[in-house]
Amino acid sequence: MATAQDLMQAQFARFAALDPQLPQDQFVPTDAEPVAARTADGHAVAGLVTHTSNPEGSARGLWQAGEAFELFPIIGEHPRAGMDSLLGAWREWLGEQDDPGPNSSAMVVWPSRDVQATRALLDHGFLPLSVLAIRSPTPVADTELSGTVKVRRAGPADLDAVVELTLTELEYAALVGTATYRSDAAQLKRTAARVRLHSDDPVWLAEQDGTPVAVAECGWIDTGKSPRAYRLRPGSWGYVNCVSVHEKARGTGIGRQLMSVVHNEFVRRGAIGSFLYYNPPNPLSSVFWPRQGYRPLWTMWEVRPATALR
Repeated sequence: MATAQDLMQAQFARFAALDPQLPQDQFVPTDAEPVAARTADGHAVAGLVTHTSNPEGSARGLWQAGEAFELFPIIGEHPRAGMDSLLGAWREWLGEQDDPGPNSSAMVVWPSRDVQATRALLDHGFLPLSVLAIRSPTPVADTELSGTVKVRRAGPADLDAVVELTLTELEYAALVGTATYRSDAAQLKRTAARVRLHSDDPVWLAEQDGTPVAVAECGWIDTGKSPRAYRLRPGSWGYVNCVSVHEKARGTGIGRQLMSVVHNEFVRRGAIGSFLYYNPPNPLSSVFWPRQGYRPLWTMWEVRPATALR
């Protein structure tokens, strides 16, 4: 009979064969509830469920449901049948909990290239609302544009411009992904931008004729020190938190020029790669980011509300 450790080892052997960019170490959440199941032919599978509450005023509530349940599957060599059986068991588990209400979600984060598991997730009502995408540290040739366009580091004096542009991105993202434009979004964005503009994390502005028309909020993450980065291979990564181009400047190449500066800075400072999150249903980012060299590593599958899990 396979143990949880056996299932993990088999699962990560599959992951390594599917995608060499996946990390080699298994992440196991603490304070998680176990869920167990068996496939139709008798193979044991398991999972761990975490629950996060994001009350009003929480910055995380801008991109995550108020009550967020996440399943960490441990299904070994049975990606489709194992995922199918485990999701059925999780549905029963959720049914035994207090109703989390309409502002809730059930989420599974899974390697993007594991299409066998994809089929099971779709069958249970999950949607691929977000992906973690990576890019190799390749320098980019400078992009020449007509007109007066300048890309520069933003500073504390640019707070209003940064907040305005990032709110524009949030408003758009709320239509096509997991983001939610809450009543306190402006204040939350202002607080986060103020902290970022006083830190070492770079924020870049693109100006056209002296007017800010695009922003790239970026950062640095060392996967050996940050619990946020356990889905990446070890090393120092450049992180693209938010990119927003004013509607009147979209399609002009300003976003491409802005990101060429960002990517060259990542290379200059020795990043082993860069990563970001984007929404596949977004008709802009789903085209723009692959053209900048990004490709999905992990897909975030969600059902909202959590009780809609089939």
